[in-house]
Formats: sequence, structure tokens, C-alpha cells
Amino acid sequence: MRIRIRQIAFLALLVVLLYFYLPLSPAIPTQPYDGYKGRHGGGMYQLAQFMNDPSKVPKIVAKNSSFDWSSVEFTYPPELTPKLPAPPPKRPQIQWHFKPESPRGKVQEQRRLAVKKVFEKSWESYKKHAWMKDALKPLSAGYVDQFSGWAATLVDSLDTLWMMGMRDEFYEAVAAVAEIDFGKSTSGRVNTFETCIRYLGGLISAYDLSGHEALRVKAVEVGDLLYAGFNTENRMPVDFIEFEEAKKGGGLYVEETVVSASPGTITLEFARLSQITGDSKYYAAVSHVMDTFYEHQNETKLPGMWPMYVSMRRKDVVSGYQFTIAGNADSLYEYLPKAHALLGSADPSSAKYETMSRTFMDTAISHLFFRPMIPGNDDILISGNCDVLDEGPHLDPESEHLSCFIGGLFALGGKLFDNETYVQTGDKLARGCAWAYKAMPTGIMPERYNTVICPDQHDCKWDKQVWADEKQKRAEYKPHLPLGFTTAKDPRYILRPEAIESIFILWRITGNTWYRDTAWDMFLAVSNATDTEFANAAIKDVTVEDGGGKEDYMESFWMAETLKYFYLCFVDSDVVSLDEFVLNTEAHAFRLS
Repeated sequence: MRIRIRQIAFLALLVVLLYFYLPLSPAIPTQPYDGYKGRHGGGMYQLAQFMNDPSKVPKIVAKNSSFDWSSVEFTYPPELTPKLPAPPPKRPQIQWHFKPESPRGKVQEQRRLAVKKVFEKSWESYKKHAWMKDALKPLSAGYVDQFSGWAATLVDSLDTLWMMGMRDEFYEAVAAVAEIDFGKSTSGRVNTFETCIRYLGGLISAYDLSGHEALRVKAVEVGDLLYAGFNTENRMPVDFIEFEEAKKGGGLYVEETVVSASPGTITLEFARLSQITGDSKYYAAVSHVMDTFYEHQNETKLPGMWPMYVSMRRKDVVSGYQFTIAGNADSLYEYLPKAHALLGSADPSSAKYETMSRTFMDTAISHLFFRPMIPGNDDILISGNCDVLDEGPHLDPESEHLSCFIGGLFALGGKLFDNETYVQTGDKLARGCAWAYKAMPTGIMPERYNTVICPDQHDCKWDKQVWADEKQKRAEYKPHLPLGFTTAKDPRYILRPEAIESIFILWRITGNTWYRDTAWDMFLAVSNATDTEFANAAIKDVTVEDGGGKEDYMESFWMAETLKYFYLCFVDSDVVSLDEFVLNTEAHAFRLS
């Protein structure tokens, strides 16, 4: 009896030790869990992983690609310093202190399942009609290979499958990914930006969530392919990798002019790849790129921000006169606070991300954000564009769906930097995009549009005559546009995620149920307007009730981002907690080590 008591006591002690020790362990769990019901990243979750049978995880071995990108002998090898900094000892809390779901949780369960059903339809159609191709054509059930033919939708959707608890589909997809040959390409020129955010980001995220070794192996292959894009005379990355030339190692030619988002959107993927491999070379390469932006941030025509177009060939990030956080520049700014979240600021090589973040955020508040004059006088903000000519900065009240990520980013930055003004600004920006959705007959905002700037940001009243005068100045104005809009220059909706991205982040940060309810309204509008026999399609005109017809077009970000963000709005708040993960610009979740 005493032996049995001792055994029980020993087992009890072991369980207690495991409970308190495992949350601190850097080991990545490998056992599947229910993407909705299970705790993610906490001690009880990892204990459950320990007690489950690891043999249930399929034994999938990654097949080596036909070319080993790590074997390239560079003519211009990048510097191998700085070394990857140690993880920050402490991070601020980002998420709201959520309580257990109330009876309304049943409502959220129904909403979650509705989103999952739409995803399942798209996934099944992709499997049936476009398997191993980059994207499904949702009207004709055809396919297109626009991202080198490495099954972009498959790789992009991996982590969504995991989060939704679709384990059979996830491991089927992993087995397919293990066979992808990154030594061959359907295109002679590989887009660095798209390959980084979709392929490398998707593989890292799926590995961080599942721990499956095949995904890490393939992530390293893609990382080494992209690293070959730094084999240039000045060690700046190329915008497009000449695929066969890159294999020879003779050096690549850096383009004269690129959009600033392209070289500015590598940090998260390369830094996280260094973290999971222990090889600092990826972090070192991108650190020097960001040094160029850091050193000249206050020398531009709009000090604190960088122009839309830059020259990495000349290391010129100063000369342009157009400034925006929308298309062409967006993720450059997005990655600054997120790099701080991943790396912290204790190390000199990573401290620059906090400085660059605070500086650009203050500049954007002063020069890009404006309160629109709208019926109802809502206190919201819209992000516009700023041109700096001889007469000084000029704010153009033109906005894009692409700019709608900024509300969530400001809220995240506010929590990271303990700045309530940033959080409040993010709240108003997110509400501005929600207003643009609700104002349209389809319930969806246009790709690009104009409104009227309030003369007084603090006391703004709707003035129909002022609006009438402003719309007359716009050749693109159409009489059927809702009150407050002076144009819908691009009236399409191409399944973009940026607005729901901010709604999701504000929900997780504030705990305000208005965001959850708004997310549901947006989901109903989007899913109804874009539904097809096979999946979901872009629509041509959100300003008319029938959407103006559909286009045979469904980007991989529909399943990678848009549906994922909708889904995460309605699951338990500890699923992909913002205290445990940072999401890249393609909504791929990187674990905070």
C-alpha cells in the first residue's frame, strides 16, 4: 500500500511540475488539438500534448527539391552579423482580460461554424479543381499559376486548416507540401515579396502551430531561395529573383526603383526563420536592409515616413514625394511594430524597430489621418495620402481597402508601447473602415474611394452643401454613391482581408463586443455577395446592390487571411492569442519565443 501511495504521490508531483514547467519550455508541441475548444499555448494544453500519443501524427518526410539553394556559392555573400538577439525576457500584455463565454457563446459558435462552412466549400473546390496549383478560378473551376506554381493556395491555407481543427485536411496538405519542388518554377522570375509572405510565411506558421518537421525543412528551402536574392553588389535584395541565374551564384542586379513595401516586408519571416533554425544569417541580411530605412527616416520630404517608391540599388529611400500607408507601402509600416513584438528592443540591432514605429505613427497621425464629413457625424478616422510638393504637405482624402490594416496596427502598437493615444486612434480608424462597409448597398467597401475632409476634426457636422460642392470637383463622381462619398474610383471588392483584420485585432485588444457584431455583419455581406457554385469570387461594383457581376478571380488570401480573420473573431480568445503570436501581412501566425 505504501508503495502505491508513493507512486501516486510521485505521479502527482510529476503532473504539478509539468504544469508549471512546460509553459516556459521553448519546445513546440507536435500533437494536434481542436482549433476551437482547446487552449493554445497554455500549460494545460501542453500537458495534454505530453499525455497524448505522438504516434497519431503522420510520419511525413519532406522530399528534397531538385536544387539545393543552400549550395549556392555567392559572389557577394551578405554579412553574417548582427547575430540574432535573445528573446525579450518580458512582453506587455496585448489581449483584453477575457472572461469565459456567456450564453451568447452559442451565438458565436453558430457564427464560427458558418465561417468554417464557407472555408470548407472553397477548400474542397480547390482540392477538386486546382490541387497543387496556385489559385482556383471560382467561376470556371479552372486554375492559375501566378506565383511560380508552388501551390500558393495550399501553402497559404495550411495554418487556417490547423486553426479550424481540420486535421485530416491539414496533414493531407502537409504531405503534398512535402513534395513541392522549389528547384523548379513556372516563372523565370520569382517575386521576392509574394514568395516571402505567402510561401515562407505559410510554412513557418504551419510549423509553429503543428511542429511538423517536414514544414520546417520546406521553410528552410524557401528561405535559402529568398536568401539568394541578397547576392548583390550592395547586399540589398532584388525585387524579382532571376531563377536560373540565382542558382549560378554570379550575383544579381538590384532594380532601380521598387515600391517601398517590397524590401520592407522581409523582417518577420527572416527573423523567425533564424529563430527556429538557430542560423542568424537570415536575420543579419534583413537587418542591414532595415538599417537603410532607419538611418534616413527623418531625411525624407515627410520626415518620419518613407516615399512610396525607393531605390535599393542606390540605397535611396529619401527622394520621392508621395507618402501613404496604403498600397505599395503598407506592409513596410506594418512590420515595424510587429518586428518589435517578435524581437524586443534590448539588443542594439532590434532597438531600431521601436524607434521607427513610434516615429512613423506620430507622423501618420499628423499628416495622413483625417475625420471624414459624413451623415451621423460619427467620430471616425480615414487614412489618406500625402503628397509633398514645393508648397508643402498636401493631404488627399483618397483611401483604399488596403489601408484598413492600420487601425489594428495602431491598436497593437499602442499596447506594445503603452500609448493609449495609439489605441484610440486605431479604434477610430477601424470604425472608419467599418463605416465604409456599412454605407455601401452591398455592405462592402470599395477598393478605392474619396470622401470629404472635416474642416474641424473635433467639431464636425454634416453639411450637405459642402459635400455637394466637393463632389462636383470629382470627375469620377456618380449620382448613386451614398452620402459622404465623392468617388468610388475602384468599386471592386477582390476578397480583401484588411478591414476584418483590424476588426479582429480591436476585438482582441478592447473586448468590445461591437467589433464581434460588426465582424458578423461584414461576413454576411461578403459571403453573400461573393458566393459562387464553387467558392467565392471578386465582385465588380460594391456601389450597386447586385455587386455589378463577378470576376473569375480568387486570390489565395481569401482562405489564408479573410476567412481566417472572420473565424478568429468568433472562437475562444486564447486561440492564436495576440500575447503568444504575431501575424505577418498574410495573416500567418509566428510564435513569440
